[in-house]
Amino acid sequence: SAYRLCIMRKLPSVLARTLTSGTSGSPGLPDMSEVRSKLRDIVGASTNWRDHVQAMQERKALHTLLAKRQEDLPPRRMKDSYLEVILPLGSQPEIREKYLNVHNSVRFGRILEDLDSLGVLICYTHTKQEMQPRSPLSIVTALVDKINLCQKIIHPDCDIKFTGNVSWVGKTSMEVKMHMLQLHDGDYNPVLDATFVMVARDPENKRPAFVNPLIPESPEEEEIFKQGELNKMRRIDFSTASLLKMAPTAEERNIVHDIFLNTLDTRQEGEGTVSFHSRKLPPNSVWMEDAKLKALQICHPEERNIFNRIFGGFLMRKAFELGWATACSYGGSRPFIVSVDDIMFQKPVEVGSLLLLSGQVCYTENNYIQVRVHSEVYNANTREHHTTNIFHFTFISENEVPQVVPKTYGGKYPIKSMLYLDGKRHFTAVMKEI
Repeated sequence: SAYRLCIMRKLPSVLARTLTSGTSGSPGLPDMSEVRSKLRDIVGASTNWRDHVQAMQERKALHTLLAKRQEDLPPRRMKDSYLEVILPLGSQPEIREKYLNVHNSVRFGRILEDLDSLGVLICYTHTKQEMQPRSPLSIVTALVDKINLCQKIIHPDCDIKFTGNVSWVGKTSMEVKMHMLQLHDGDYNPVLDATFVMVARDPENKRPAFVNPLIPESPEEEEIFKQGELNKMRRIDFSTASLLKMAPTAEERNIVHDIFLNTLDTRQEGEGTVSFHSRKLPPNSVWMEDAKLKALQICHPEERNIFNRIFGGFLMRKAFELGWATACSYGGSRPFIVSVDDIMFQKPVEVGSLLLLSGQVCYTENNYIQVRVHSEVYNANTREHHTTNIFHFTFISENEVPQVVPKTYGGKYPIKSMLYLDGKRHFTAVMKEI
């Protein structure tokens, strides 16, 4: 399975060997509540919703502290941004309830929230200026490149440790690598590796802002930095070849055509009477249009981030939970998350928005279910819909699942066929990675 293929490393970060502090109990490490408290302090965010407008107005004045050129900022090392954070599920049982699911394991959606908060704090640590108590930068999540898991079950009664650091820097963007480990028999064992891309913007979150360059200090760090550059090029290539921009390849066209031929209903009299609309479902298959779920979320102030927009981790949690429910409903048994990839944050979500989520099974293979969740906001005043995110989740089910089949081939808009091919591309990329 995918989990056995994951490279098991005691401490995934190259920096962890020299910077980790202890094992059992991890004394002195900050927890996730301290992470969020630090983030509020760094930007001067108000804890009262009614004061948020004034707090944002006060941030505007910080624009004078922004660097005019990247060269004006002091370079940083990977270990300068290295952080360790504890999630004391074992040593502090009172926080366990928030993370518990009905299967007596940890809710992965909560882990997504924690990774998002930690990634932002790591970037603020990289860009921290000693003489500035508040940062003029608005650092937000632009992309979840990938999250690969090497454990099926995250235990609800054992401490978790997150580690991470900035691994690559452009002019205004930073790649962050994070690792999650769980305590068993006195040792922290790997659970997942995550790669996020963050962008820095001005205090009003309107324009890009420069960030400190990153200087690798060893051959290992050179390799990590080079991988960050390769990740950037891979994302560009993947985007360039997107089905929204380019026609499917010859091989992909053949795949869709074979599916179409396999679903033609030839029971009618004579070949000449068979039409594009005469379709039948092959054995052990499900039409794509019957493999989806929808959800609506009202975005309350409770879910806001330090910039008074809806917290990206909350969006990821809600999308994951719908994706999991979609996979569970489709496969008829408990699905386990294998990978999260290519989550693009296209548009911020304002407090008060109506958030519409659509989960779609778009590709299946053996026990695997590839789910795409589309997120959009609806403005009740203008009646307009705007896409905010597309999420891609790879699940593995306890049992082999039916084949999902696109029905729209001969129509004017073969949307389902394109979703199927896009899902297959994401699934193939995930399988290569793990």
